Amino acid sequence: MAKFIPVKEHKEFQELPQSFQNQIIQFVRHFDKEGTLFGKVARNAIKIKDIEGVTVNVKAFKIPHLVNQFVYKYLRKSKARRSFENAKYLLEKGIGTPKPMAYFEYFNTIGLKKSYYISIHQECDLTFRELITNPDYPNRKFILRSMAEFTFKLHENNILFKDHSPGNTLIKKSENNYDFFLVDLNRMEFKLLSFEERIKNFSRLTPKKEMIKVMSERYAELIDKNPDDVFNLMWQYTQAFQKKFHTKKRIKKKFGLKK
Repeated sequence: MAKFIPVKEHKEFQELPQSFQNQIIQFVRHFDKEGTLFGKVARNAIKIKDIEGVTVNVKAFKIPHLVNQFVYKYLRKSKARRSFENAKYLLEKGIGTPKPMAYFEYFNTIGLKKSYYISIHQECDLTFRELITNPDYPNRKFILRSMAEFTFKLHENNILFKDHSPGNTLIKKSENNYDFFLVDLNRMEFKLLSFEERIKNFSRLTPKKEMIKVMSERYAELIDKNPDDVFNLMWQYTQAFQKKFHTKKRIKKKFGLKK
């Protein structure tokens, strides 16, 4: 049985025309058969579908293991609900993210089985990953500096985006600038950030030293810190993350575990 959040907390969905609501509900209920798969299926699957001229994006989260099924029913909000609520919060703070529409959860007697996060599909020109793989990308240095500014805006709003990684920032070129949109929103923390926490938040973005240099210089300007100190700490955290990442990858490969 689907559990739909109350109307008072769900105005984004309730304000949609009834026919639109019904089509979204049908899309979710028949997710395996409807829509077009978007991107690669890893832990979760994303599908898009045109509904009354609007491209709707539905993210289906993998069924949690048994303990988390219980946790997500009684002790903690589901990933879908966190994604929905975090998206609303980001927009309130003027931070770009695809417009949230709804979330749905399916429970049994044990706990949460399936959950879905629905938003308007956001078109983009690139993700941050393209800046890593293509060193000749047009306006690359300007975009990197803009990324530092975008991350600074997150931090100034007491937002720690724990999945601040290359594929989770969509970038769209506007008339004279670039707009940034965060996706994969379920892991966030809202608090006053220390200097170290701010700098460490860049560690997952890129292994490229020259990219770190550009972003650290702009971030140092924004927080009024010595650029060498910011760069050295940012590069230190980046190297530590890369070492941990590749060690974990080798262990998984050695024991034949899933990626």
